[in-house]
Amino acid sequence: MVQVFDIKAMMSHPYEERDKNVFYKAKNFKARIIELPPGGEMPICEMASHVIFNVIKGAAEVTVNREKVTIKEGQCLISAPATISMKTEDGVKIMGIQIERA
Repeated sequence: MVQVFDIKAMMSHPYEERDKNVFYKAKNFKARIIELPPGGEMPICEMASHVIFNVIKGAAEVTVNREKVTIKEGQCLISAPATISMKTEDGVKIMGIQIERA
């Protein structure tokens, strides 16, 4: 079955309720909306899965295993399992996809 999601229109819950931001889940695959307000931060996470961060709106500085990169609207970051954190000056909305090993 084909599903279409309007990710630009999706609203998100605060980081403390991040499980509510998952809009698609399968056996080894999960997609969620991540939205940080101006000055917002995502704390350090030990990601055991591959991740894709696709920026819908805004920009964020992402730290992957101590390497800092900035991603902005229209860009995506792909990472193998790593230690990841994120912060934004002006706010950001991202679709995050986790792909676990089978």
